Amino acid sequence: MIRPRRAAARSTRLFPWLIVACWLLAGIAISPLAFKLTEAQTNNASAFLPKDAESTRLLEAQKKLPGGDSVPAVVVLHRDTTLTDQDLAAADALRTELRGFATTQLPAVIPSGDRRAALITVPMPQDKDADRFTANVQKMREIAERTAAGNPGLTIAVTGPAGLLADTYDVFSKIEDALLLVTASIVAVILLVVYRSPFLWIVPLLSVGIADQMAAGLIYLLAKHADLTVNGQSSGMLRVLVFGAGTDYALLLIARYREELTRYAEPAAAMRIALHRAGPAILASAGTVIIGMLCLLLGTLNSHRGLGPVCALGILVAVVTMLTLLPAAMVVGGRRLFWPFVPELGKPEHIEQIERTGFWARTGAAIARHPRRIWLATAAVLGALVIGMSVLPGVLRQDQAFRNEVESVKGQHLAEQSFPPGVTAPTFVVANAAHADEVAAAVRATPGVVGATESGRTSELVQFLVVLDSPPDSTDSFHSVEALRTAVHAVPGADALVGGNTAVNLDVRDAAIRDRGVIIPVVLLVVLLILGLLLRAIVAPVLLMATVVLSFFAALGASALAFRYLFHFPGIDPALPLVGFIFLVALGVDYNIFLMTRVREEAGQIGHAAGVRRGLAVTGGVITSAGVVLAATFAVLMIFPLVQLAAVGFLVSFGVLLDTLVVRSVLVPALALDVGPAVWWPSHPALAAAPRAAGDVHPAPTGSVAVDDMLTEVHLLAHDSPRHDAVQGDDLQHDDLQGDHVQGGDLQHDHLQGDHVQGDDLQSDHRHHNAPAPPEHGRRRSQDGAPARTGRDD
Repeated sequence: MIRPRRAAARSTRLFPWLIVACWLLAGIAISPLAFKLTEAQTNNASAFLPKDAESTRLLEAQKKLPGGDSVPAVVVLHRDTTLTDQDLAAADALRTELRGFATTQLPAVIPSGDRRAALITVPMPQDKDADRFTANVQKMREIAERTAAGNPGLTIAVTGPAGLLADTYDVFSKIEDALLLVTASIVAVILLVVYRSPFLWIVPLLSVGIADQMAAGLIYLLAKHADLTVNGQSSGMLRVLVFGAGTDYALLLIARYREELTRYAEPAAAMRIALHRAGPAILASAGTVIIGMLCLLLGTLNSHRGLGPVCALGILVAVVTMLTLLPAAMVVGGRRLFWPFVPELGKPEHIEQIERTGFWARTGAAIARHPRRIWLATAAVLGALVIGMSVLPGVLRQDQAFRNEVESVKGQHLAEQSFPPGVTAPTFVVANAAHADEVAAAVRATPGVVGATESGRTSELVQFLVVLDSPPDSTDSFHSVEALRTAVHAVPGADALVGGNTAVNLDVRDAAIRDRGVIIPVVLLVVLLILGLLLRAIVAPVLLMATVVLSFFAALGASALAFRYLFHFPGIDPALPLVGFIFLVALGVDYNIFLMTRVREEAGQIGHAAGVRRGLAVTGGVITSAGVVLAATFAVLMIFPLVQLAAVGFLVSFGVLLDTLVVRSVLVPALALDVGPAVWWPSHPALAAAPRAAGDVHPAPTGSVAVDDMLTEVHLLAHDSPRHDAVQGDDLQHDDLQGDHVQGGDLQHDHLQGDHVQGDDLQSDHRHHNAPAPPEHGRRRSQDGAPARTGRDD
């Protein structure tokens, strides 16, 4: 009986090695696809619109026109005085050279009224290959530079929608590798500081690195073969989210594993208990983020519908990696990974010290003295920050999107000095050709329109190029587009459509507002239900959701102040509030889940008030570390020279720190202490008959069956329940052993039902039909001679 068991145990010991090997091979195999993710990105705003948006329908109609499926590049020639005849001749020659980049015949050179500038419009083909499109724009710029060099004093810039799109592509392609390197470096430094070990930090960093590659590779495949919308923003967020959340899960699991190593001799046994205790909270938090992200599928914007699955898949890969690869690698490495601070069996001094005198223990004690005053004062401070939302900047214009100077913005400003502001991003009107004259008259009579010319015609359709008198994407230009739509829609039988860059961004703004009104209530309801199921309560989830929502609005208010007075951002992306809400609510609830699940566990051992203080004491350090990691990874987005990503990075990183250091550390414990045990209503954590002590130890067995012979028979990540086995040994630790006939010295068990047990000690939380309570002499004694508290093998 014993020999087959030992053979099975030896075979099972190889299982962690097999898991590690499989993950390494999978990571190596998928890495080439992960590096291609940039190729699958779509960064033009029109691709984000729903199919029924007017701008989208105009794009479809334009495909029926000659050269309609194109994106215009506008070449601006400018001189501070006036253009010379030589300059105009150079412009004609440049137009001839650029002819090869156009889908149709190029219009003539257009000089400005003040003769200080001239424009060449080049309708370039739409190209899904971002690298090829950017390369073509760069070739045009090189040709323009040679022309300018031959005419001293002449400035030439390539702008327009094509130039703007190329500059956006260029930013993402250049920053992608730097983003990954900086994120990994920040995580490595924080892990080194947290663990103070030359080896331990490597395991979670490699695990999360493999998760990042797996997620990026899978998303590339979905983008290529399942029409998943991926842009530079979602790709960047994927990287920081996987590294941040994955490292958070690693910190929480390793912290619990280290705690269990002081109670269990074998790493496999300690890891199994750590997974049993920390795993549900990690899964619940990851599930909350995944479901919250998938709520973005309710949106109409393809950018939202794409961001949700991208981030959800990233979290799924991260949590699977952290609950399979990481535990296996930690078990393979054993205790020596923690060197020089190796947790010693039976010596949990660091745990007891943290619980009694650590910073978070002192914080909990201070909160417990005046919980109501503290939560009222904290809520008041957060409420004051909410007021900052009143200075939230308006909608970001296309020439304000970059934090550094790019050629497309430079060219737009040059053109605006001599031409109407809307000339570099014209608006288009497409209508039935039979009503061309009526539509033309309606367009020219619209306030805000300074010019309209016919730019394409077939037997069925006609197109007008419309120039507005306000800068593209400005509030005034949005009003002009709305007025233009009202005017042309009033022409009977014309079936007129209004589109172009400004119209696209107007539709994006309106869709973002609609999505915000739909998605936010759904996310709140879904997260509330998850908390209710997890905590088996009603009061606690409601309080937690209230704190998270207050934290979000406080973070948004503080960010608004920073955007206006610190960073001087001229505007924000209209999707920022929704994206920030999804991340901060889902991630903020994470930390409350980690705290409150431990509080509930401790409350069942030592009572509610003491459980709140102890839960804060033992989780405060690791949750704070996790929050710092997540905030630091999102702050990496601020290295992007794009306002929209920098704004997201600041909002989420500040919000995570606010939630970690204030809401989870002060507000939630104070509320839990003030409300008391009623916070768990309608359930209540039942007090165990014999609460455990922090130093409960489960030594390695001395009999013929070692602890890992028992535990490694069970899958490292599963919890089987062997039945009707006869086991001999001095000590046995097992959580879910049912119907066993056991002989031995010590047996510590959580849920032992219907067992016939012989032994010196028996500690159990929920016993049915078991042997009598253990005699007093079998218990360990504390330093004052009183019996030490023992109980669950937590």
